[in-house]
Amino acid sequence: MKELRNIAIIAHVDHGKTTLTDQIIRQSKLFRDNEVVADCFLDSNDLERERGITILAKNISVEYKGVKINLLDTPGHSDFGGQVERVLKLADGVLLLVDSAEGPMPQTRFVLEKALALNLRPVVVINKLDKPDARPDEVHSKVFDLFCELNATDEQLDFPTLYASGRDGWTINNVDDERVDMTPLLDAIIKYVPAPVHREGPVQVQIATLDYSNFVGRIGIGRVYRGDLDLSKPLSLIKRDGTTVPAQVKQLFVFEGLGRREVRNVQCGDLCAIVGMAGIDISDTICDAEHPEQMPQIAIDEPTISMMFRINDSPFFGREGKYVSSRQLRERLFNETERDVALRVEETPAGDAFKVSGRGVLHLAILIETMRREGYELAVAKPQVICKEIDGVKCEPIERLTIDVPNDFAGKIIEMVGLRRGEMIEMESRGPRQVIDFFIPTRGLIGLRSKALTASQGEAVVAHVFDHYEPFRGSIPSRLNGTMVSMAGGKAVAFAIDGLQMRGEFFIDPGVDCYEGMIVGEHCKEGDLVVNVQKAKQLTNMRAAGSDRSLKIAPPRRLSLEQALEYIEDDELVEVTPQNIRLRKLYLTELERRRRRNAASAAAEQ
Repeated sequence: MKELRNIAIIAHVDHGKTTLTDQIIRQSKLFRDNEVVADCFLDSNDLERERGITILAKNISVEYKGVKINLLDTPGHSDFGGQVERVLKLADGVLLLVDSAEGPMPQTRFVLEKALALNLRPVVVINKLDKPDARPDEVHSKVFDLFCELNATDEQLDFPTLYASGRDGWTINNVDDERVDMTPLLDAIIKYVPAPVHREGPVQVQIATLDYSNFVGRIGIGRVYRGDLDLSKPLSLIKRDGTTVPAQVKQLFVFEGLGRREVRNVQCGDLCAIVGMAGIDISDTICDAEHPEQMPQIAIDEPTISMMFRINDSPFFGREGKYVSSRQLRERLFNETERDVALRVEETPAGDAFKVSGRGVLHLAILIETMRREGYELAVAKPQVICKEIDGVKCEPIERLTIDVPNDFAGKIIEMVGLRRGEMIEMESRGPRQVIDFFIPTRGLIGLRSKALTASQGEAVVAHVFDHYEPFRGSIPSRLNGTMVSMAGGKAVAFAIDGLQMRGEFFIDPGVDCYEGMIVGEHCKEGDLVVNVQKAKQLTNMRAAGSDRSLKIAPPRRLSLEQALEYIEDDELVEVTPQNIRLRKLYLTELERRRRRNAASAAAEQ
């Protein structure tokens, strides 16, 4: 039997969880001395490295002073908050990281509330002490206030506090201590985080998170809560709905260092990965065949946003993608639900479109970006908020929004959020900046980040987290400007773009292939404008002073995938291929669009 500690690292997005874990890995000699270690080693996914965020929770274990410490690195972004809730079920304590300048943020409150509700022992780490604007004492008192607001017990309020710089690789117990390495943190984990209670009796394991392999299918990751899990003993699997089926485990792994080690037996309190059990799911209980006993269920968060995924039916269909059929799209989406339990996929009766529901625009945008890199080609409609009926009243999800913005732009931001049915609940001055808290409908957040950045000259820091449901707050004004839509197919010509620049802002460069119905720019007024971007200069044998003026074309506005999803309206789609992201109208011809508008207005009059 080995001494154990199970601890989850929780924090708001970009407060330094993965960087801190990387330093623990480096200093724990999990690598050979001559081995080169990449930064953000745990963020092994390309998208995680590009965006600088953790998308999937990771498990590693560290051996320190004869104690095995299972460290669980969690995502910080609210769209992946569901993973944090489930991972906390595996832990006995939490490392709460707080930025020494920003202090507690919305996701800090969300994850801490979950940890306190599970009665986990917190260790607070005030990180990024190397920042020039660090204010550790103020942040420490704010963290204490947050614990009080969340009704922490006296024992939880007596939390130890450490100070750290994950980037520089040191932690200290007091601000004035010598800054050497991470040992004070590892000592604090052993001292303050309780060891798992060794409960004797028939085995009980609960699955809290899933992994997936193309070779062995679903891999359940859970914790042994009672007894020891032994491969040689007969086992049963109790599903969420209470049905019990005989279970056969093919392989059993424990976490060791950065990898997994195959074992025949797992001791009580340790974490393990279970391979070869058909139909395994979150919250399932694996127990002794002779004494089946179900554990309390783990709640799986409900999605708040949905989008329609459909095959790409534009004139450029099949040019760039490797997987383009609805069968391939269906297979890929249903495979994703095996890995990601916060995702829901429903097929339309026609079978050519799929309603995909998730936790937020970023959650679904990460899925679309991953599929695009794998060679899929698809079209995606505007994100829609999922409303609920509570006691006969239509209710919508409300988020807690925090915007950190320079003083000069605070008025603009408050006005912008107010137009989107936001309600200000708190405002705090922090030197030359204001930190403003709002309650805002989830649908009001769609497109808000890019507008807030524009209004504040790129200075705004926007963070949000789901809070509660409330009765529908009324309509929110959508995009004010119309679009410029190509009237024909062919390459865009510099002469035509130059002539149309006064009508709006373009999304394309000269020489880009266009088709009829493709959105090429934003109109400067309301309503759509059909334009001819293929119009070339008429060549004559006459010369005039004004005809040979040099073309001055402004650079186009480049939309990222999230910006494109937030930009489109109900009658528009985002066409996603491995090489391009294009915007287009749902109905490509102007005649069809006019016919639909007339039919809609006639139906409204009746």
